[in-house]
Amino acid sequence: MPINILMPALSPTMEKGNLAKWLKKEGDKVKSGDVIAEIETDKATMEVEAVDEGTIAKILVAEGTQDVAVNAVIAVLAADGEDVKAASSGAGADKPKPAPAAAAPAPKPAAATPAPAVASAAKAPAPAAAPAPQPAAAQSNGVRVFSSPLARRLAKDAGIELGRINGSGPHGRVVAADVEKAKSGQGLKPAAAAAGAPAGATGAIGAPAMSDQQILGLYEQGAYESVPHDSMRRTIAQRLTAATNSMPTFYLTVDCDLGKLSSAREEINAAAGKDKDGKPLYKLSVNDFVIKAMAIALQKIPEANVSWTEAAMLRHKHSDIGVAVALPFGLITPIIRQAEIKSISAISNEMKELAARAKAKKLKPNEYQGGASSVSNLGMFGIKDFTAVINPPQSSILAVGTGEERAVVRNGQIVAATIMSVTLSCDHRAIDGALGAELITAFKKLIENPVMMVV
Repeated sequence: MPINILMPALSPTMEKGNLAKWLKKEGDKVKSGDVIAEIETDKATMEVEAVDEGTIAKILVAEGTQDVAVNAVIAVLAADGEDVKAASSGAGADKPKPAPAAAAPAPKPAAATPAPAVASAAKAPAPAAAPAPQPAAAQSNGVRVFSSPLARRLAKDAGIELGRINGSGPHGRVVAADVEKAKSGQGLKPAAAAAGAPAGATGAIGAPAMSDQQILGLYEQGAYESVPHDSMRRTIAQRLTAATNSMPTFYLTVDCDLGKLSSAREEINAAAGKDKDGKPLYKLSVNDFVIKAMAIALQKIPEANVSWTEAAMLRHKHSDIGVAVALPFGLITPIIRQAEIKSISAISNEMKELAARAKAKKLKPNEYQGGASSVSNLGMFGIKDFTAVINPPQSSILAVGTGEERAVVRNGQIVAATIMSVTLSCDHRAIDGALGAELITAFKKLIENPVMMVV
């Protein structure tokens, strides 16, 4: 009996991925644990291992194929002793190649079928036009929108609110073809109309009350280049828009004196041992101290080391700190797990390794998902201070500015000091103002007295 090799779900939220490369070819023998392919998700490129032993009889999805649905059959394995040719011919008969392309066009006949309703009914709001027996409706900004299951999935993947799409199906139902049109900016309602807001207001997702077509109409043809969003940029937009809309956020800013930290950092780096190639075993940055200080501060103020859920507050036992890493194609936050118990040199080396793999899209989902809080540092760009957007399900993020010489008053005298401004963004559902103040105060004490990080 042939064994189907399925597109794996490499993270809890993954619905599709790109088949980047086959590492085995048809006719190759594989055993359990062999790496057979590389799959690209929106954040990383991961290796897929064989679960069973046998011979690859047929590859159904060619390498380079994009948007392959999770659990789609990508290849067929002939078990030991099984006729490879028979398994191959059987696979080819009912599994066309590539697999994902066969599923996408299916809804098109429904979109092309003329709707029995009059034209005005097709444009009416979905709840009023559709009777009770119609297909299930999704909620978009509190308004029911009738749509096909495939259309809902495609709209979610594309980051488009269903309520903004003009449905061409019976009684205004949104079908897959409508979503495809919406991706190119066609067939979209203004955001305010989709949200049920008055003209001129912004939509529920904070977008201007203008359709893509209206925006394009403001600019001369040929005066711009249209660069389609990749999957990472769409995911970032979805998550951070959701965070901005769902989280009541407040901000707390303090100035930290880096005098003692700078001296300690110089001494520690100067005393670092050498490896066999003569390179220092570590080279600590200010950001390494920031990560450690934030981790210890969360342990000192455990009520702030939390994640909000509708049912309960999750109090984390360890300080898992995400660190924002800028990539040419987006942003990712690899996580230093249990940072409170790691030395600063260990944090430094781990962060360098994670950042390098993040830029190569080689992180595993467990290396960038979850976490208790995050650090975003723009000091290297000369930014004095800024506010960062919280990355759900975390409840806080620390925005770190540059360390610069400023005039300060000490004992009635104006003197120069190296000062770094930091701003803590807090989810008010989980962290109240006083609690957030305790957390950032604990962080400030640690940064200004780095010896406290080792006791």
